[in-house]
Amino acid sequence: MQGKDPKSLIQIARSGGHQDVGEPLDLGARVRQLRKARDWTLEQAAGQAGLARSTLSKIENGQMSPTYEALKKLATGLEISVPQLFTPPEKGQVNGRIAVTKSGEGNAQATVTYEHELLAETLTKKNMLPYRARIRARSMDEFDGWVRHDGEEFLYVLTGVVCLYTEFYEPIEMRRGDSAYYDATMGHNVVSVSSEDALILWVTSLI
Repeated sequence: MQGKDPKSLIQIARSGGHQDVGEPLDLGARVRQLRKARDWTLEQAAGQAGLARSTLSKIENGQMSPTYEALKKLATGLEISVPQLFTPPEKGQVNGRIAVTKSGEGNAQATVTYEHELLAETLTKKNMLPYRARIRARSMDEFDGWVRHDGEEFLYVLTGVVCLYTEFYEPIEMRRGDSAYYDATMGHNVVSVSSEDALILWVTSLI
C-alpha cells in the first residue's frame, strides 16, 4: 500500500512484552503516589475527594482500610476509576522520561506519497507516536485506497498548504498553523496543494 503505513510505524514505536506480576499492591503507597503525581498536598487531595485530611492520612499510612464509598470518593477526586487505584505502575517504570530529537536526526521512513521522520524513538512503550511528514502526493489518485488504523490522530501543518481528505467529510484545505484531530479508523489521506511539498506534524495514539 502506498502512502503512510501506520501499522508499520506503530510496530517500529512499540517494543517489549508484558511485565511480570510484581509485589502485592500497597494501596496507601499507591494513593500517595497518585496524589504526589498531581503535586497535591494532603489537604488539597482530601478536599478534592471530600474526605477528612486525617482519613486520607490514615489511608496513605496503612492505618485504616477504606470503605468502598471512600474508594469511590478517592477515585473521583483523583479523576480516575476505582480499578485504577489498584493498578500499580509498570515494574521499572521511570517518571519524568524525556527524548530530544534534533532537527533532521529522526528515523527516516520514505514512501511514494509521504516522507516520514519518526521522533522520540529512544523512548519505548510510548502512548503516542510523533513524526514529521513531507507530503509528496499531489492527488488522491496516488493512493491505493484510504489509510485507516486504530487510535486517534492529530495533524498540524508546519509549512505549505495541504488538503485533508476523510471518508465521511468534505475535503478540508489547511494552511500553516491549522490543525485537525480525528478518529484514525476513518479513512484519511493528505495531499499537498502548494507548489512545494508541504510539511506536517502527525501524532498518532498507540493505545
